[in-house]
Amino acid sequence: MNPAELSASLLAIVQGAIERRGSTETVTATIDDVPLERPRNRDHGDWASNAAMKFAKKLGANPRELAAELAGEIEQLDGVASVDVAGPGFINITLDAAAAGAVARIIVERAETYGHSDALAGQSINLEFVSANPTGPLHIGHTRWAALGDSLARVLRAAGATVDNEFYINDAGNQMDNFGASVLAAAKGEPTPENGYPGQYIADLATAVQQQVPNLLELPADEALAIARETAYQLQLGEIRESLERFNVQFNVWFSERQLHTEEPTSGLSPIVTAVDRLRAQGHVFDEDGAIWVRTTDFGDDKDRVIRRSNGVFTYFAADAAYYLSKTDRGFEHKIYLLGADHHGYVHRLKAIAGAAGEDPQKDIEVLIGQLVSINGAKLSKRAGNIIELNDLQAWLGTDALRYSLGRYPADSPLTLDPELLQKRTNDNPVFYVQYAHARTHQVARNAEASGVDRSVFDASLLTHETESVLLGALAEFPRIVQQAAELREPHRVARYLEELAGHYHRWYDNCRVSPLGEAPVEDVHRTRLWVNDATGQVLRNGLELLGVSAPERM
Repeated sequence: MNPAELSASLLAIVQGAIERRGSTETVTATIDDVPLERPRNRDHGDWASNAAMKFAKKLGANPRELAAELAGEIEQLDGVASVDVAGPGFINITLDAAAAGAVARIIVERAETYGHSDALAGQSINLEFVSANPTGPLHIGHTRWAALGDSLARVLRAAGATVDNEFYINDAGNQMDNFGASVLAAAKGEPTPENGYPGQYIADLATAVQQQVPNLLELPADEALAIARETAYQLQLGEIRESLERFNVQFNVWFSERQLHTEEPTSGLSPIVTAVDRLRAQGHVFDEDGAIWVRTTDFGDDKDRVIRRSNGVFTYFAADAAYYLSKTDRGFEHKIYLLGADHHGYVHRLKAIAGAAGEDPQKDIEVLIGQLVSINGAKLSKRAGNIIELNDLQAWLGTDALRYSLGRYPADSPLTLDPELLQKRTNDNPVFYVQYAHARTHQVARNAEASGVDRSVFDASLLTHETESVLLGALAEFPRIVQQAAELREPHRVARYLEELAGHYHRWYDNCRVSPLGEAPVEDVHRTRLWVNDATGQVLRNGLELLGVSAPERM
């Protein structure tokens, strides 16, 4: 019996109790009302439920009496060994060995799909993260948002959602002109212009631009500036793409800000212009002092926002609004923004845009703010001079160590990583600890094959050792962990789960042999344990995949 089946049976039992007892008020129960939890003390069973305590008052019942009533029916379920009532009305459920062990076979048979669900099926999500200016290399802050954003997308998809990873390219505005002027100045051997971009990477871009356009310095000034800007922009954007690919982060949408300023063929108007009319149609736009405003205070913003100034120039808020509307136009019912620590002011602003657009700011948009990250001993980039580059971090620490370490903490917690620890091949290093557990499952499987142990028999009733019960219970938890990580937008839950699972596996390995000792014969218990071993390897592999981390077979 897997957790989902047990939850469904518990729900049916609770619904039966509601029908029998009746109530002066309408009482209903859903699967979310009868959650199962793993007891901290395994002596209390495999699963625990507070269903009786939750419904006792509504049904006018004593919690312990209701718990005893429910326990009597739960005990009759196939696969349940015993049920106890504890404290004010907790129901502790112990499965028999065969029921608990069946999860191993389920995992092996479902392989890479184990842990996946349809909890978020039907949800169309646009997930925007990183969104760096294409005027320089990615830095340490982008590294954290890339790891978190990509892992979040993976758990959302595992929970059944349709997700597009989107990178918003800030390729319009003065910063692009300053970028182009910096590259052109470097090509001419001139100092960095005021408000320009310094660094060796600008000189490298200038050299690359001249290789593509040998006559750059012979062109008229305006033409040379435009060519330097556009060519360097494409080169820098290409480097950003390559850096992210090496970091195992994929975007299926690269949205250029310039699209928002480009006139559409049918209307002859740009999305920014039409955004004003669309917001006005919802009744939240007003004119004052020659400017056009959006009454964002209607939706919790600290002040109303100008969308077009009195001189006719559109504000950044106009681009934000047009961009949000474009996501709706492309069919995304839900939008998630993962922004940096310096973007707290955007939370109310973006939610106000959703409300002004006629959508539900509490439902249709989420803004997640990530906190800063630092790495002890990390050096500033030799190319950029004032940042720590993703490329340098990758070369120094490796993709797996970075991805895992950045993924195992909540986005809203400041983070300082220890590079010495991340490079150790010891159990103190979390990523090594988990990857080693996975590699060990493969070594055990190779040794089993050499000893003649196969999976021709599966008898879960033979899995009676205490460490087997703990390990199997942890394996059964994986789907719930993934679903929670998706629903709460917290992929770090997967990493912490994997570390616990690795610990359970190592303790099982120390106590339960898969291959017989010496000349001892191969027995069914060995064959059955091979299923447990391989199931553990599969779950470790599935979890690491959700974090964008490799699962080596040898270490």
